[in-house]
Amino acid sequence: MRRVRYGSPRGPLFLEEVPAPRPGPGELLVRCEAVGVTLPVVRKVTEAAEPIALGGEIAGEVVAVGAGVTRFRAGDRVTGLCFGHGYADLAVLQESMASPIPGGAGCVDAVALVRSGLVALGALRAARPAPGESVLVTAAASGVGHLAVQLARIGGAGRVVGAVSDRSKAGFVRSLGADDCIQYGDDGWGEPVDCVLDAVGGDLLTPALAALAPHGRLVAYSSGGGTVRAYDLLVGAKSVIGFQMALIARGRPDTYEEWRRELWRLFAEGALKPAVHAEFPLEEAAKAHEVIESRANLGKVVLRP
Repeated sequence: MRRVRYGSPRGPLFLEEVPAPRPGPGELLVRCEAVGVTLPVVRKVTEAAEPIALGGEIAGEVVAVGAGVTRFRAGDRVTGLCFGHGYADLAVLQESMASPIPGGAGCVDAVALVRSGLVALGALRAARPAPGESVLVTAAASGVGHLAVQLARIGGAGRVVGAVSDRSKAGFVRSLGADDCIQYGDDGWGEPVDCVLDAVGGDLLTPALAALAPHGRLVAYSSGGGTVRAYDLLVGAKSVIGFQMALIARGRPDTYEEWRRELWRLFAEGALKPAVHAEFPLEEAAKAHEVIESRANLGKVVLRP
């Protein structure tokens, strides 16, 4: 089978032929039909000291199951987060991380909706916006951000603002239901908001915190790091809340499953519409990474083995 690998930090991605893996206890072997490309994986390729397995969101058909698997069998269509080699024709997926793809939905729908949607929905729930409160979403055109904008509107936000790296994305963000769209470099971010969902971190934390109204909440779910000054919290009685999807998946499986069902329900009703920026064949994984690294995407970037 084929899989994508790289030999050294920041080294070029390349295809290699390797034997097909075998599922171990509690694992599924999945024929990948779609693979979601994420910023955390792209960052690890460029920043990690040693090469990593290119994992992430996968969707496809189960072709074999390991010992002890009870929820799935060969022929089922599933999606989930792969911690090993996911940029491949075949990938191993832990049963605990897998969820079924409902009838009427495709594998591209699944990788564009489920993991990114879970992060977006979880971050929004962590912010606890009351009906009518305002929400600002950074990286609003990203795979997670474009779903967060829609979910904030669906949830009854009184005003939704998207923040983006380039003004050319404003039309896309407004088409998702945002009332306004600002660019990171703008002087001031307009009228203060009650909640900020931040997927960027780093130097953007300071203006994001400044955008909050008194008693506002900033939910940080970025892998980009950053520092917040305690004084900036004190003067407005503001809060910063950290959110990590992996903790929900491992520690609160019932909540994870409840959110997953909600996402598919909203998708089936036509209320939540995942956008796919581009689909790339497996051999063009480097091009897919370039789109993410340059922040050029409007929605999800997907590999199609």
